[in-house]
Amino acid sequence: MYWQENNNESYQIPDDVIDMQLQIKAPTLPVDHAWVLQQALQKELPWFTEQQSNNGLHLIHTADTGNGWERPSDPDALLHLSKRTKLVLRIHKESIEALKPLLGKTLDIAGHSLIIQKAKIRPLATTSIVFSRYIAVDPEQPENEFINDVVDYLKSHRLGFQKILAGMQHQIRIAKGVVHTRSLMIADLTHEDAVYLQQTGYGKHRTLGCGLFIPQKTM
Repeated sequence: MYWQENNNESYQIPDDVIDMQLQIKAPTLPVDHAWVLQQALQKELPWFTEQQSNNGLHLIHTADTGNGWERPSDPDALLHLSKRTKLVLRIHKESIEALKPLLGKTLDIAGHSLIIQKAKIRPLATTSIVFSRYIAVDPEQPENEFINDVVDYLKSHRLGFQKILAGMQHQIRIAKGVVHTRSLMIADLTHEDAVYLQQTGYGKHRTLGCGLFIPQKTM
């Protein structure tokens, strides 16, 4: 843990990176759906998984799994999605038009049908606390070394922060094995720096749901 105290400031959000919120029809999905969903999206949108982009996929979490904070431990268990469940992609504003071919498509997610219906732009948020459910990590790296790496990264980008907290460990299955992850909270950021982290993320595997920051209202 890394902890200091400070104040914050107001900030006007730029719109060059946005979350595209997609209305979907999908009764169920596997808990561990990152790889199969990424592959289905790549088939329809080859540009989405380009290495040089910061595009990202927010993995789907449902209300009956603790508002996204906890998930069933069995990766083959099913998430039961409500009509309000959305699929959210983090993209650059100039990619909005390129996303339109996805509308109306039915994706096969490990035998589960996922129909893309409507799309809505959701701007990034002004916040002082950001949270990532999944940061790709070396499973052999101790937590304190992981935090030190995050601190070094933030300082190298001249980002102001006072609190860092590493959390739950998780595994995401992919074709050639697993991606090991930790959750990460960074707090007492300026609004500008919090938006920067949402825009750029941290670490690898963004289109598997890793390294993407979302606002956290309370600690």
